[in-house]
This record gives sequence, C-alpha cells and structure tokens, in this order.
Amino acid sequence: MTATQNTAQQDDEIDLRELLGTLLDHKWLIGIVTGVFFVLSVGYALLGTPIYEADALVQVEQKVPDLPGLSAITQTLGASSSEATTEIALITSRSVIGKAVNELNLQIETYPYHFPIFGGWVARHYLPDEPTDVASPLLGLSRYDWGGSKLDIFQMKVPARLEEKKLVLVAGGQGGYELFDGGDSLLKGRVGEVATGHGITMQVRELRANAGAHFAVTHHTALAVINQLQLDISASEQGKDSGIILMTYDHEDSDLAAQLLDHVSQAYVKQNVERNSAEAANSLKFVKEQLPRIRRDLDNAQNALNAFQTRAKSVDITLQTKGLLDQTVAIETSIQQLRLQQAEMERKFTGEHPAYKALLDQIGQLQAQKAGIEKQVGGLPDTQQELLRLTRDVEVTNATYTGLLNQAQQLEIARAGTVGNVRVIDPAAVDTSKPAKPKKALVALGGTFLGGFLAVAFVLLRQMLSRGVEDPSAIEELGLSVYASIPSSVVERQSFLQGRRGRGDGKQKLLAVNAPADLAIEALRSLRTSLHFARIEAKNNILMISGASPGAGKTFISSNLAAVIAKGGQRVLLIDGDMRKGALHTVIGGRPDKGLSELVSGQLTLEEAIRSVSGAENLHFISRGKVPPNPSELLMHANFVNLLEKLKPQYDLIIIDTPPILAVTDAAIMGHHVGTSLLVVRFALNQAREIALAKQRFEQNGVQIKGAVFNAVERRSTGYYSYGYYEYGSSPA
Repeated sequence: MTATQNTAQQDDEIDLRELLGTLLDHKWLIGIVTGVFFVLSVGYALLGTPIYEADALVQVEQKVPDLPGLSAITQTLGASSSEATTEIALITSRSVIGKAVNELNLQIETYPYHFPIFGGWVARHYLPDEPTDVASPLLGLSRYDWGGSKLDIFQMKVPARLEEKKLVLVAGGQGGYELFDGGDSLLKGRVGEVATGHGITMQVRELRANAGAHFAVTHHTALAVINQLQLDISASEQGKDSGIILMTYDHEDSDLAAQLLDHVSQAYVKQNVERNSAEAANSLKFVKEQLPRIRRDLDNAQNALNAFQTRAKSVDITLQTKGLLDQTVAIETSIQQLRLQQAEMERKFTGEHPAYKALLDQIGQLQAQKAGIEKQVGGLPDTQQELLRLTRDVEVTNATYTGLLNQAQQLEIARAGTVGNVRVIDPAAVDTSKPAKPKKALVALGGTFLGGFLAVAFVLLRQMLSRGVEDPSAIEELGLSVYASIPSSVVERQSFLQGRRGRGDGKQKLLAVNAPADLAIEALRSLRTSLHFARIEAKNNILMISGASPGAGKTFISSNLAAVIAKGGQRVLLIDGDMRKGALHTVIGGRPDKGLSELVSGQLTLEEAIRSVSGAENLHFISRGKVPPNPSELLMHANFVNLLEKLKPQYDLIIIDTPPILAVTDAAIMGHHVGTSLLVVRFALNQAREIALAKQRFEQNGVQIKGAVFNAVERRSTGYYSYGYYEYGSSPA
C-alpha cells in the first residue's frame, strides 16, 4: 500500500528535468513538425492573396449650435468637447454604408476560379501586353483563370431561394455565357444583353476570359453586405477629443477598397449637411409661425398706449419711471427670447436635459429680478404705473418682433449655406506597394512558432497522459526485482511492421535467429544467466511469462528467450498458452491450429502437437491451437496438469506464454503449475498502478511473481536506459 501511495505521489509531481529530457528525446519529431509549419507558413506568405488597406481621414469640428437665438445658452452647456464618438457610429451606420453598397453594386460578388494553391499567384503575376489580354490556360485547364480574366455584372436580380447561394458562370465564345446552379442550367446570355431565366434577370457589362472559364457569382442581400462592411470598416479617433477620425478598410482589390471608403465618407458628409440644413429649416419654420402672433401683440400694445395717452392728455414719463421702464424692458425682452428658446428646445430635448434645466434657471432668475422692479413700480402714481406698463408692452413686443425678423433672415442664410461640421481631410488612398496582409515575416515567424508550440504540446501531453514507467527503480519500488532490461530493437520493429502487413504468412521471424548480435538479444542472454540462478529453488522447470496488459511484448520475450536458452545447449519447449489471441506462431512460423487446445481436449497426440523450430536446435514449439469456447475451463481440466507432468522430464525448460493477467484469469490458473513466473513490463506503456494491480491479482490467486522483465527500453536524455547495451554490443562471429 505504501509503495502504491508513493507511486501515486510521484505520478502527480512535475519534474522539470524529466520534461526537458522528454523534449530532447523527441527533438526530431519537434524539429520535423516545426519545419513543416515553417514551410507552410512561408508558402502562405508568398502565395497568399495580398490584402490592401485603404484609409481616409475625416475631421469632426466642435458642434456648437449657431442658430440665431439658441447660441446664448447652448454654447455654454449644450456642446461637448468632441463629437467623434457619436460621429463614428454615424459613419458605420446602415444608412451611410447602404448608400455606398448601392452605388458600387456590392450585392453582386464575382471572382474567377483559380487553380488550387498556386493558381492565384500565377494569375496575379501575369503581365499582359494589352490591358484586355487574357492569359492562355496552362496544361489545358481552361476552367481556371491564369491571369487577365474579368467579369463585371451590371445588374442582377434573383429569387429569394438563390440569395446568398454561389452560382457558377461559365464563359463561352464570342461573349456568350451560361449560368449554373450546381449542374442545373439557369440561363444563357451574351455580354451587354439582358438575360432572363428561372426567375433571374441578369446583364453582364464586361466578360474577359477563355472559353470554358468558371466564375463564382453570388447575389447577397443588402443587409448581409452592410452588416459585413460594418465589421470590416474600422473608424477610430486619432487622439483624445481631437475630432479627427481615421477610417480603414482591407480588401484584396485595392481600387474597390479606395472607392468604398470614398463613397462612405462622401455619403457621411452629405448626410451631415442635410442633417444641419434640416435643423435650420425646422427652426425657420418655428420662427415664421411666431411672427404673425408677435405682430398682432405689437399692434394691440401700440393701440392701447395711444388710447391711454389720449385719455390722459399725453402724459409724459418721469425720469424715475424712465429708469424703471428701461430695466423692465430689458428683463422682459430677455424673458421673451428665452421663452422662444424654450419652445424650440422642447422639440429637441426632454425636461431632464441639462441645457433645458439651465434655461429654466435663467428664466427663474430674470423673473425674480422682474418681481423686484415691480415692487418699485408699485410706489409710483397710478398714472405713471399704467403708462409704464403700456410703454413696456410696446417696447418689449417691438424688440421681440424685431429679433424674430432678424432671426428669420439669418436662418434663411444658414439654411442656404449649410456646410455641416464634418469634412474630408484626406480622401481614400491605398499603398499598393505594401500590402497590409499577409505580413510575410510575421506569418513565417508566427507559423514556425505555432508549429513548434503544437509539437512540444503534443509531446508533453502524450507523455503526461501515458505516464508509463521509464525507470526500473519504479518497478522495484512495487516489490518486483527487475531481472533484465531489454533495449528496443530497430530490427524487431521493422520485422513487426512487415509481419502486420503479411500476418500469417508462416515465415519464421525470431530475432535471436535472424539477428543474434542485436542488443535486445544480448540483454536476453543476460536474462538467461539471471534465470539460471533464480530457478535453483524453483519447484519445477516450467517458466511462465505474463504481462499486465496487451502490448507489453510477452510474445517477443518468451520466443527469443527460448531460442537463446536453446542455443545454450538446453532442450527447451515453448508453449503458446494464450488460446484466445496467441500470436507465437507468427514469430516461430506455421499455423496456429494443431496446438494446445486440441492437445488438452484429447483431439491430438503429443507427438503431433510438438513442432521443431528451424534455425534453433533444441527448441520445440506447441501453438495455441484452435480457439476453444472455454479456454479457462480447459486449463482447469486434469488433462492440462497431466500434459505438463509428461513434458517436464522431456525438457530442461518449458516456457509458457500466457494472456495478460488483467484481461483474463488464464495466467492465474497456469501459475499454480509453474515453478517460476515473470511479469513483462513495457517501457513507457505500463503504468505503475497497472503493474501493482497485476502483482496483486497474481498474489490473490496464490501465484508468486519472481520478478519482472523491463522490455523495449529506449534511450532517454534523463532517467534510466541500458547504458551497457548501447555502448557495448557483441558482433556476430
């Protein structure tokens, strides 16, 4: 239990030295992946379609309402330091961009087909002798554009079912063309003529292409185009509260990019002028509506004053009354002007607007001053009070009327000469010598970095997920002695791959016979020596080789160990004890039938089942036989025990290759009849928990595992590997 806990803690720890070693061990994989990404990124940087950036500069002047009669209050409270935030939203509004879409006919998208990967690059670098020349098709591939092809559609109307759907236009000879939806022909037409068919009306203005060239044609909805342009057009203020707005737009067609920004900026300026002109027109309409009423009030006030002077025998105003009159007229005139502004502002603002509230505060202050003067007037004689009131009404009304006449004239001038508060400083321009995208150096660097990052991430992730044992000390901590570490064999891997392609060909593939000087065979010779001493106290001469899970290499170890021991002069019998999926016959040679299952079930004699192995004197082999329906029950039968008893005196060593213990119980059954049991652990495959569980499973069934064989050990920059085997190997005699 303690060993298992220690192993769990080690699995959860991160060893930076081990991670660095893992990267060094997979340096070739990381280098290859990084190199591939570098080549791909450089290829994209060189062959990718260049994207050009158009930019335009617009100035938004501080918007101070200068309409007559309104500037007094709104100059102070109504104008912000910069209108750029609002104007940016207006520039990218649907009403502004929509006009540019209609004027440039952007709902119709067309482009020629290019040969994959490099066709676009070839077409862009075509240099025609004349502007209307078209490149000849390479390799007879006339459906692709190799340079100079152009399709300009003047008008196109499609039914709703074909909106946003890519159609294909195929150029014909003599200006003819045909439009397809998939494989269905929709219409045929000629350049300059209106063509109709299947609900489509279409007129092509210009078509330059080889006969058979294909063009993609898509009719977008206006809203879809506008929404996309709202995302693509960038507008930002240059400096805080500067009022300078920079607009940019990226597109592969530099001319179209510049035209689009020009149309957007002009539509924006025009809309701004119309908006300001409409404001002046609305104010003028209001003033003209007030003039007749003020004129009537002036006439009535003058008549009332004349009538009073007639009755009072032309009473004159005293100096005191004259002073009070002047103050009253000034205050009343201001109040009347502010009342007119209030009526105008009520059409624009709510009662909670700061400018509207400030206007009410000014009116309140003037009314307070007016009330103070009226108290002074109350001390005058009645005749002077009445004369003052009537004279005040005449002068105030006359001043208001005169002011409205002046305001009306100024509004007429303002409406006629409105220029708005925005202007285009720099029209749209494109630097065609420096495409905005792709940035070649950045793409190459970024692609290389991405490839390296993905390769490193893959290696580390695979290492973290596998967490297989890579050091024999981890096995020994579980209570298992490591009898030998078998290095990975390149020859064996090649043989295994060939065997998978030609599985069951009956050829012998023993590494100990075909490559006796291989490092793995040298390690098996060391295992042979270790087993010689380990078997001294064994109860019999039967050796069982098992594993925790499939893929550990039991078949390789058992077959080649048997061959090595047989070459040492001992009589060895190799038995394929995996009657379910045994594959020893693929290494030894021959077919799997006529083997252990028939032998135990009594269908075959011992002489018929035992085979000799070519190239390995003293080595004999019993295959698994036909797959029985009940392998475990067959192994528990007395015939199996009797078979082993017959074989033990005939051979110096019997090696049984068993199924994995964690998969089936066959190994536990056979373990009761053997003298020595070994567990094969594969490098970087079997986890510590898996090995501990396999050992526990054997012990629960009363089978003692003598030790382990560490198989397929690979070189590692950190950790354990078999130094001796890699540095010193024997040569064939």
